[in-house]
Amino acid sequence: MRVVDARIDPTTTNYMNYTLKKRTHEGHEEIFDPARRKWVVLTPEEMVRQTFILFLLNERKIPITHISVEKVIKVNGMKQRYDLVVFDPEGKPWMVIECKAPHIKLTQEVIAQAGRYNKVLRAPILGVTNGQENIFFSIDFDTEKITLL
Repeated sequence: MRVVDARIDPTTTNYMNYTLKKRTHEGHEEIFDPARRKWVVLTPEEMVRQTFILFLLNERKIPITHISVEKVIKVNGMKQRYDLVVFDPEGKPWMVIECKAPHIKLTQEVIAQAGRYNKVLRAPILGVTNGQENIFFSIDFDTEKITLL
């Protein structure tokens, strides 16, 4: 088994290093997802997602049991799959994060995608990341105020 270094910081472009578990299995590369407790195919987006998970675990000290990865929710009657949701100690969504591959620009369309998920989840923190750029917002649902963090 080999390891690979990856970098991410959710608020700046000062990157941090993490060692991720990586292997080749049946002809394709995989990376270990500690939240799902399984090996998943290594794609550029998955590298960003797994690095962000390690940031949450190591830097923000979020318990692994509070992190949900790629679950299906219904948005406007259609099944959608979010990337990451972090739950608070009471089990309510606290942060929704949409992860993109490093070559994908974080456009208004990407932010809107995360926002659609959050209409259902109603987390007070919403973020998008491609591992190089990170955009996070605070949302007050009572006043409908959105603040760039």
